[in-house]
Amino acid sequence: MSSTLLSRPGAVAVEDPADAAVAVAAHYGEPLREQRLLAEGAGLVDRSDRDVLAVPGADRLSWLHSLTSQHLDRLGDATGSEALVLSPQGHVEHHLVLAELDGTTWADVEPGTGAALHAFLEKMRFLLRVEPQLLTAQWAVLSLVGPRALDVLGAAGLPAPAEEYAVAALPDGGFVRRMRPIGDGTALVVDLVVPRESVDAVADRVLAAGARLAGIQAYEALRVEARRPRLGRDSDHRTIPNELEWLTSAVHLDKGCYRGQETVARVHNLGRPPRRLVLLHLDGVSEDLAEPGAPVLAGAREVGRVGTVVRHHELGVVALALVKQSVAQDAALTVGGSVAAIDPDDAVAELDDTRAAARDRIRAVRSATMPRA
Repeated sequence: MSSTLLSRPGAVAVEDPADAAVAVAAHYGEPLREQRLLAEGAGLVDRSDRDVLAVPGADRLSWLHSLTSQHLDRLGDATGSEALVLSPQGHVEHHLVLAELDGTTWADVEPGTGAALHAFLEKMRFLLRVEPQLLTAQWAVLSLVGPRALDVLGAAGLPAPAEEYAVAALPDGGFVRRMRPIGDGTALVVDLVVPRESVDAVADRVLAAGARLAGIQAYEALRVEARRPRLGRDSDHRTIPNELEWLTSAVHLDKGCYRGQETVARVHNLGRPPRRLVLLHLDGVSEDLAEPGAPVLAGAREVGRVGTVVRHHELGVVALALVKQSVAQDAALTVGGSVAAIDPDDAVAELDDTRAAARDRIRAVRSATMPRA
């Protein structure tokens, strides 16, 4: 189905919606102007292609705590978080953006991944008092983005959460949840999760308060600038949390046992992950942007994979990429025929003394136990 906001003037649908059940607008006729709107003002972005789940039930928080990478058993009412579901080997299978409100834990996830996550949750219910539900057909995610986002909410008579991950109920159903900013760090993000039949009414209310419509392309450009990964685009089947910024936003390093924890803890404590997420600057010679999964090459050698590639209103053509830790900061790289360079802010992090010592001890043990020639 298509979002009702696709009927608004100038709307151009996303060409490749992948597995999304809902089609949304890529832009409303002026992609670069819409990026500047999110960076400098306030834009309403239709993200109703995201899947939405709800988990009511008395055991929901302790249950989700045991299944995910996040510390959730004491998640307070009217607060949110992020969490991952990992494979037994520590690879990322699902990324959840959470909100706890009035006895229900809500999660919105990447388009097309909700059914698989729901099936996993159903399989793990056992005799616990939880009732996971897939509600994409009933609920939609909109995002108000920009430095003026909170002003617009106030003018619209809607709650404006003061802190990141704070959640507040909307008067006509649903909730608002403040997320971390994107872009250069000044573009605030407030998600509005609303009944799907209310999307037009909520949009009209926010637009009347001073926001303007912006397409998902504008949101993606600022997301890439902020180095915020998306599951399935900027990750692959081998990705572990340590390779992405999810290690700080969606993983609690001091919580108890969960599936995949051993890998996360070992890599965190004993050394660098095999790859790191970087921002690549591309020369933009090619008119066609590389697709997620395209190889990053150093000469003829493959040293990584590209994720989301965008045309940014200030940075030009940029991309998120997972590259090997061994790739030098000044390495000469190519992606799909375009020359690429790693952003100076994404230099390889130095090991602190504790981790360096731990890694040296592991190397010493391995050396002592290896058979001699």
